Amino acid sequence: MHQDNNTEITFHHEYDREASKKEVIKITVILSVITLIELALGFWMYLSHHSLGAFMVMLIKGVILILMLAKAFYIVAYFMHLKHELKNMIMTIVVPLLLFVWFIIAFLYEGNSYKNLKNTYDPYHKEQSEIKVEKKEQGSKEHDAHSSH
Repeated sequence: MHQDNNTEITFHHEYDREASKKEVIKITVILSVITLIELALGFWMYLSHHSLGAFMVMLIKGVILILMLAKAFYIVAYFMHLKHELKNMIMTIVVPLLLFVWFIIAFLYEGNSYKNLKNTYDPYHKEQSEIKVEKKEQGSKEHDAHSSH
């Protein structure tokens, strides 16, 4: 293969500014709508949590969690430009992210387990955690007697 020295190799990368602008506006509107739905569900749950059953509260929290994951997908895909990347590049970012999420869930689960089991294995801690502390009055005679010594 012989290449002439006068030959110039050029790469044409067409960039459609209008299409890109429309895509950003579309994704921003989608993220805003998802956020408004999350806020509406959160306020509804907060204001009427006494009248809602435990199942309904957990269902609303689950829906909010799914909406949060959808927002995270849109942010990573469009604003971090992973939508247009190679699959291997995406996997090098997504897999560690999933491991990090698993790491957080594992720590929360273990911490909750430790908190619940601590009272089971340490009777002294259980006894101390059940003692009611009486609130002392500030102007009590006992307090005055100790302060005069």
